Amino acid sequence: MSSEPPSGKRPTGPPSGPLSGRESTPPEPSEGPEATRQDWPAQPSGPSGPQEPPGPPAPPSDGRDTPGERPGGGAPWWRSKVVLVAGAAVVVLAAVLTVFLLRQSGTPAGEVFLQSASADGRDPFTHSSAKGSSAAAAAAPARPQGTGSGTRVVQGSTPGLYGGTRNVASCDVERQIGYLNQDQSKARAFAGAAGIEAGGLATYLRGLTPLQLRTDTRVTNHGYKDGSVTSFQSVLQAGTAVLVDDRGVPRVRCACGNPLKPPVAVKGTPKAKGDTWPAYRPEDVVVVDPADSVMEVIVVYDPETGEWFERPVGTDGEEDRSISAPKGGMSTAPPRPTTSPGGQQPPRPPQPPKPPQPTTPHTMPPTAPHTTPPTTPSPQMPPPPAYGPPPARPNG
Repeated sequence: MSSEPPSGKRPTGPPSGPLSGRESTPPEPSEGPEATRQDWPAQPSGPSGPQEPPGPPAPPSDGRDTPGERPGGGAPWWRSKVVLVAGAAVVVLAAVLTVFLLRQSGTPAGEVFLQSASADGRDPFTHSSAKGSSAAAAAAPARPQGTGSGTRVVQGSTPGLYGGTRNVASCDVERQIGYLNQDQSKARAFAGAAGIEAGGLATYLRGLTPLQLRTDTRVTNHGYKDGSVTSFQSVLQAGTAVLVDDRGVPRVRCACGNPLKPPVAVKGTPKAKGDTWPAYRPEDVVVVDPADSVMEVIVVYDPETGEWFERPVGTDGEEDRSISAPKGGMSTAPPRPTTSPGGQQPPRPPQPPKPPQPTTPHTMPPTAPHTTPPTTPSPQMPPPPAYGPPPARPNG
C-alpha cells in the first residue's frame, strides 16, 4: 500500500508514515472548513450505538489537523468537547442553585410562625434596637376593611395603619446600623436579603421610618443562622416595632434586626407555630400592599391617647405634627370576645346581685308604762300573849 493517497481523492485511512514535501504552516481561520482525519479506530456498529474511544486521538505528524471523523458519522471530537463542557457547566450551576435555595428556605410548606411584639423571634440577625412595644395596640388590634378573600390586603398609605407616640421613635436606627457594622458577614447577608447594595446599608436604614404595627401583619421574615440567611413566613403581632419604607411597607423588625419582605403564598391552610397572644385571630391578619406612589409623610394614630399626627418619612419623630382625625382613618376597634376551644362563646359572667330596696322602718305603737296598783296592807295580828288562849280574829 502506497504512503501517498491518490491525488484529488480523499484518504481512506491513516498515512503509513510521515508525509514529505508539505509545509507545516497551519491553516488560517478564514479558510474553509477543516478537513478531518480518521483518528478514531473503526468501531462495530449495532443496536447499542457507537462506543467510547479507548483514548485520545493521535496527534498529526505534520503540525496541522488533518481529516478525520468519529466512527458512525458523529460530530468532530472538538465539537463533542464543547458539548461536554457546556453540560458540565449546567450541572454545576443547577447544584449551586439547589444549595442556595435550600439555604434560603427554612419553612416547610404550610407553616407560618407567630411572633409576639416583645419576643426576640426566630434566627435573629442582631440584638434588639426596639424602644418598646404598644400594649394598647397589642390588646386591641385594628381591623381595617381591606380587600381580597382570606387574608385581607391593606394599602400602605392607609391613615392609622401604623401607630406610635408623637416625638418618640419606636426603634433606634443608629444602634441597628452599629450592630450590623460589627459583623461584615451579617451586613452583607442583610443587604442581600433586603435587596440592596452592601455599601448602601446605612443610607437605606436611615431612610426608613420607626413606627409600630397596629394590625397582626403577615410578612416574609429573614433570619441569620450558621452563617446563612434563612427565610420563613411569619405573622407579627400588633404593637411590634418596625422600620417602614416610603411606600408604607414594613422592612425591618426592630426586636431582632431581621429584614422583612412581602409574604408569599403557602400550600394549603397555614399551620400556625411559635408564640401566640389572646387577641390573635387568623381572619384578622392583614397583608400590607405598597402605596401607589412614594409618600412624604405617614399618618400615625396613637392608641394610648387617641391622638393623630404626621411623621415625615425617614425621621425619628422630631418633626411630628399633630393633626385632626383624617377621613377613613383606622381607629381602635373594641376587642372581640374570646371563644372557647370548642368554638362556642364562653358563658356570660354572673350578674351582680341587685342592691336591697330601701324600706320604711317598722315602729311599734307606744305603750303605757306598766304600773302596779297599790295594795292595802292587811291588818297585823297582835302578838299572842305569852300564856292563855289566842285572841279573837276581827271580822271583815
